[in-house]
Amino acid sequence: MKADKIIKNAKIFTADKDKPEATALAVKDGKFVYVGDEAGLSAYEGEVTDLGGKFIMPGIIDSHVHVITSIGFEYADLGVHFECDGKQGALEFMADYIHKNPGLNRYRFMLDKKFLNGEILTKEDLDAICPDSELVILEAECHSNWVNSKVLEMHGITDDTPDPVPGLSYYVRIDGHVTGNAFESASWPFLFDGVELTYEKIEAPLLRLIDYCVNTGVSVLFDAGFPEHEQIHERIYQQLRTMDQQGRLPIYIDGCYMLTNPRKTDEALKELKRFNREFNTEHIKVHTLKILMDGTLKIHTAAMVTPYVDTHETGFTTFDAEGIAEILKQLNEMGMDLHIHTVGERASRIVLDGVELARKALGDKYCVKVTCAHLEIQDDADLSRFAELGVIANFTPKWHGGTGDTVEDWIPFFGEERAASKMYRCKTIWDSGALVTWSSDEVFYGDFSPWNPFLGMEIGMTRWINEKTQADDFDRTVAAYPPDSERMGIEEMILGYTINGAKQLGIEDKKGSITAGKDADFLVFDNDLLTAEHEGFSYNKPADVYICGKKMN
Repeated sequence: MKADKIIKNAKIFTADKDKPEATALAVKDGKFVYVGDEAGLSAYEGEVTDLGGKFIMPGIIDSHVHVITSIGFEYADLGVHFECDGKQGALEFMADYIHKNPGLNRYRFMLDKKFLNGEILTKEDLDAICPDSELVILEAECHSNWVNSKVLEMHGITDDTPDPVPGLSYYVRIDGHVTGNAFESASWPFLFDGVELTYEKIEAPLLRLIDYCVNTGVSVLFDAGFPEHEQIHERIYQQLRTMDQQGRLPIYIDGCYMLTNPRKTDEALKELKRFNREFNTEHIKVHTLKILMDGTLKIHTAAMVTPYVDTHETGFTTFDAEGIAEILKQLNEMGMDLHIHTVGERASRIVLDGVELARKALGDKYCVKVTCAHLEIQDDADLSRFAELGVIANFTPKWHGGTGDTVEDWIPFFGEERAASKMYRCKTIWDSGALVTWSSDEVFYGDFSPWNPFLGMEIGMTRWINEKTQADDFDRTVAAYPPDSERMGIEEMILGYTINGAKQLGIEDKKGSITAGKDADFLVFDNDLLTAEHEGFSYNKPADVYICGKKMN
């Protein structure tokens, strides 16, 4: 057989459990036609490349990242980032800035909630320093904000406006009156006011994304959605579809439709069907409902089984187990999948309970792929249930070094024992037999350095962002985040970024491993990743990147 490309004398990690290692491969028409030893190459004709023992692995799959939200952030003004000592310090800083920059229609700031020292900012406080213009303060995690009366009026939010999800996505009230502080999906509409995205504005960052992917070796992305901005969401997918139809989208993007408000469930399922029909080209597909089940740990919107130590509360979830089960039944009938933001232990427990109910009701007819994303803290009782129920566990390994936080930082939230032993327990879930996948969960394009899968691999193995790590200084930590038993091995990191990701997305028949018959997505490295030092692993980069047999870099 005439082959387009023949490679020999390579060290190939195939990510194929039936044939995990090989030394040679052949490619024809964008597919692997042979993977094995060099003796088998005798059946193929064509120019042979001797790699001299170089390392080869499959193309990388980022199983949870925000392709479209990042475009919103590309053009949104996030404001002046500042620190302060309490509420008065915050007000003085902002008043001084407004005084020095008069006449703006909207003033924007970014503030970590911890700098308020537990004090409360209200719209009356903000109105006093900014009565004539709009004012928005984005909380540093981007999951909540504070606004003045002008912004509330613009959005028609009054004391009678219902909370999207009481206790999770809500407008903070005092004595029944909205304060201007909003959490989770209740806060998102304020964030992108004034952002107008033409197709030219959409395409420019997408081209940067494609350039990043083809040079880093990422051949597949799962886009985790754009909450509360359905029109922007669809417009970006339209542009991706156009680019693919024009032959300008070499990477595969698996999309979703996002649901944050239970009252919109029927609408979301209907729109998911439409997205599935309309966005169905070679490199973009939509077959997944994405649910924001809870929030984040630092602002106490992640749902817990054991109460937070400092607030004595457990948080709330978007759905209960019965609600998840009903959605799963409908998705099962539609042939669609479910991907869920689950940071806290109770959020994932409710999903697991919902899956259990749906599986009992549907029996052998049940076929929904369910993925729980993030899983920052887990209860012991649920660790084995992912494997038992066939629920996929998606982790963001670059968080597993603490991203600047130490055990001591988390003790006020969870207590010493839980902070030191119950967080980021990916290895335990992996060893239970569950399917575990890796992702970057990035929401900003920037220079793409935090998207780097080799950064994720390093921190997954070391649980430490040290001076050898290719990372921002503010993310560095003084020691590895415990427990050491949750550190992953390099083969596990590669499998989670390749074949496991393909299985999560239901594309394992085409992607994820170097297997005859699959798309010829593969990466060539000058050094052997299997024996490379774990610290500093983030500096690795493929010398050659092939997608569907075509050299891309």
